[in-house]
Amino acid sequence: MTEYIALLRGINVGGHRVPMERLRALFGALGYRDVWTFIASGNVGFTAPTGAPEEVARTIEAHLRDALGYDVPAFLRTPTELRSLLEDLPPCPEAWDPDAASHYVLFLDGPPPDALRAALSELQSEVDRFTVEGREVHWWTRGRLSDSPLFGAGLERVTRGIRVTSRNVTSLRRLMARQAGRGAG
Repeated sequence: MTEYIALLRGINVGGHRVPMERLRALFGALGYRDVWTFIASGNVGFTAPTGAPEEVARTIEAHLRDALGYDVPAFLRTPTELRSLLEDLPPCPEAWDPDAASHYVLFLDGPPPDALRAALSELQSEVDRFTVEGREVHWWTRGRLSDSPLFGAGLERVTRGIRVTSRNVTSLRRLMARQAGRGAG
């Protein structure tokens, strides 16, 4: 058995309301065990029979599409991967006040394509900075996310056609504290 955390895109946004109890039941129906959710934005912890993470993600996506009637991209990470990500965060851009900046992580299925890397490089500014590490893109924005000119449609234009979901680092820390509090490894 392998423990995963699924970071789902499109849960409880854009009119797609899914109670967490139902989401847990949908994962349970797949035979996954120890299913738990964290905040109502598509964060689901569970254990699955050992298998390729890509296969587990596609099984979840097909099941959710059938049950909910719309596509729900699933990005799987193990607790170890998420803990490592949080332990090795890129620093806040130099000369920025980290208490007055926001840090988001964009999760992808694999390394970002060259076209995305190039586009993110062009979007670097005094307000937005990007660092690519493996299957994640770290996005620092000066101030609140809504202060960024990339908020909403701006970044979506760049990531169009690329499977991606995002979480802020504060939520990821709380998610991992919840996972650790469960006594899981």
